This record gives sequence, structure tokens and C-alpha cells, in this order.
Amino acid sequence: MSQALDPHAATVAKAAGVEPGPRLTTADGRPLTRALARSSRKARRRAFLLVLPLLLFILITFVVPIGQMLQRSVKNDGFSANMPQISAWFAENPRGTEPDEAAWAALAADLQQAARDRTIGIVGTRINYDMAGTRSLFTSAGRQARNGLEPPYRDAILDIDARWESPALWSIMREASSAYTANFYLAALDRTRNTQGDIVMAPSERQVYIMLFQRTFVMSAVITFMTFLLGFPVAHLLATLPLRKSNLLMIFVLLPFWTSLLVRTTSWMVLLQQQGVINDILVWLGIIGTGQRLQMIYNQTGTIIAMTHILLPFMILPLYSVMRTINPSYVRAARSLGATSWTAFRRIYFPQTLPGLGAGALLVFILAVGYYITPALVGGSSGQLISNMIAMHMMQTLNWSMAAALAALLLASVLLLYWVYDRLVGIDNLKLG
Repeated sequence: MSQALDPHAATVAKAAGVEPGPRLTTADGRPLTRALARSSRKARRRAFLLVLPLLLFILITFVVPIGQMLQRSVKNDGFSANMPQISAWFAENPRGTEPDEAAWAALAADLQQAARDRTIGIVGTRINYDMAGTRSLFTSAGRQARNGLEPPYRDAILDIDARWESPALWSIMREASSAYTANFYLAALDRTRNTQGDIVMAPSERQVYIMLFQRTFVMSAVITFMTFLLGFPVAHLLATLPLRKSNLLMIFVLLPFWTSLLVRTTSWMVLLQQQGVINDILVWLGIIGTGQRLQMIYNQTGTIIAMTHILLPFMILPLYSVMRTINPSYVRAARSLGATSWTAFRRIYFPQTLPGLGAGALLVFILAVGYYITPALVGGSSGQLISNMIAMHMMQTLNWSMAAALAALLLASVLLLYWVYDRLVGIDNLKLG
């Protein structure tokens, strides 16, 4: 590194009446500041290239699927793409306009073309999402309209099925005539639109989603509380034992991670059923009679028991990592100053465990909200969570838009919980290890 006078610096210094100092340069004569900036850019570029594969992996496997899910929740062109003429009539005529002969002619032409293109089933399925029983209505009308209908088209279509005159059906077709709609979110909140387009509560027999959301969050909170009650003493024991003994006991905590989730769930099915191990032991001890066996499976009780066991390590590990760092002299000092054991625990020890408790509670709650396999196997009809309904729409009803809307609401709820935790506790205080 050499020193030289910078002409520009010399000019400025001379104008200010100050004697200019020497300029620092590298061995090859380049200014040191430029060389350092160039080296810093190279380091940042190298670091970016190192994390680029991870960024691409997250983008492809996480961000893009979530983006597609969010798009699917508001977009469904099953009707609008295959029924263009009646969709155009809806766009040209405001809500409340009675279907005229032009509307019936557009409907007849679209039914005929969709039947020929073999897309009438897609059209019927889209309307069937909002009005049960209409898929067969469309497919039947499509078969009869394939060879053409004679005017007046209204009478010709009504001769096929009188249900085509239903104002509710036309209102639903109007909503489906746009590829983008918020109706799936309304349905996910047990809402719908009436023939005037106003948002109203869905019929009582279809109000299931709000109840499932409530059940999901309540059961997740109960499971989180149960893991806290069971995990806190275990974590405290692991943190206070000598390292040799605590490492041995830690193996039993980590053992569930080495066992298949399906195996653990089916094991609980064997233990909890009415002819299972637990009921047999209770009968053998005389606590209950043979005809009084407890129903602990295919209900919420079985779901809570099985999920508490499965998620317990996710509470123990964050608590243990925090408890291990707590200096035991703090509690001893409090007791030497006259505090009782309970007071020392409540005011000295427990507040120091809150970062681990918050991390464990947040982790367990989020995992419990999205659990699927365990509630599906041991939950029965009363122990099902919203994730099971999402899976049903994905695999059975094939209503992917509805599944995407439910999943988006679940994602929004988790993000809201994360935001509330950050506001109340502070995400900087979260400790996972």
C-alpha cells in the first residue's frame, strides 16, 4: 500500500485553506476505498450465489404453490370459458334484468357447443359448487341440445327441465359468468349471495365451515395447553439433571421423531378403542364394568390425546434449550432472601422460561392447526379439523377453489397469530434453541 496526493482532494483542501493529506492506495496504485468497495461487492455476490439454490428451492416449492393456491381461490373459469355467449349477456345486462329471448338463445347455443366440446360436465360441476344437483341438469340439457333447439328457446329449454326458470339458478350463473369471484371465500365463511346479489347467511344445513374453524382453533389451543402441562416438568428435569443423565433421557424425548407418524397414530387407535389396552386395564382393575367401556376414539378426546403425544417434543425442546441457560443461583438467591419456593418459581424462574414457552406454544399451535392424518384416523366425525375438509375438497369433491379458499383463510389466521405474538411478546424474544 502506498500513499499519494489526490488532485481533487488537494484542490478542495487548498480552497479550504487546509493542507491536503496523503491518499491511501493499493500496491497497484488503485485508491484504497475503491478496492475495498470492489472487494465488498465480490463478497456479497459470492454470498448471493451460495444461497441462490436455497432461494430457488423456496421459490419453486413454497412461494409459487402458495401463489397458485391464492389465485385458485378467486379464479374458476369452468363456466365463463365454456359458456361465452350467456356470459356476455350477463355482462351487458345489469343484475335484476329478467332473461329475455336473447338470453335463452345464448344459453341454448352455449349448451349445444359445450355438449359437442364435451365440456358440459365442467360447466355443470362449476354451478354445482353453489347449487347442489345442477350438474345433472346441465349434462341432461346438453345431451338434448347437442343436435340443436328450435325457437322459442325459452320454451324449448323449459321443456327439457322446468328448473331452468329458477331465479336462484340464473343468479348463480351470473356470479359464475366471471372467471374471478369472491364467492368461494363467502362460502368458506358460511355466506352466500341471494338473487339480488346481497350477502346473506348460507342455509343452516350448509353452515359447517365456521364451526370447523372454531373447533380447529379451540382444539389446537387445548393441545397446546396440554403439551405445556406435560412438557414443562420434563424440560425442567432435563435441564437440572447432570448432562450424562439428561442426554440419556433426551433420547426418549427424541424417540418419536424416529418413529413414523402413521405408526404412532395407529398405536393410539389400538390403545384407545373400546376393546383396547386402556379399557381392558380399567376393567381388570375394577374401575369400570365390562359394559361401561369408555369411548376414547373417533371423537375429540382421541384426537386431543393422540396429537398431544405427537406434538409434545415440539414443546419440550424449546423449553429445555431456554431452561438450560438459566443460572440456578437466581432461585437460590431469592429463597435466601425469604421467598418461598412458589414465589421464587413464579417471579424468578418462570419469567425466564417465557421465550422458550412462547416458541413452543407457537410451534405446537401452528402444527396442530394444520394436522391432517391424526384427526382423520382417530377423530371420527366430531374430531375432524378444517384440514380434513380441505383434503376432502381436494380429493373427493374436486372443488379445488373451495379448498384453496379454506387454505387461504387458514394461512391468514396463522399469519395473524404470528403478528399478535410479535406485538405482545416480540418475535426477537422467540427462542427455539
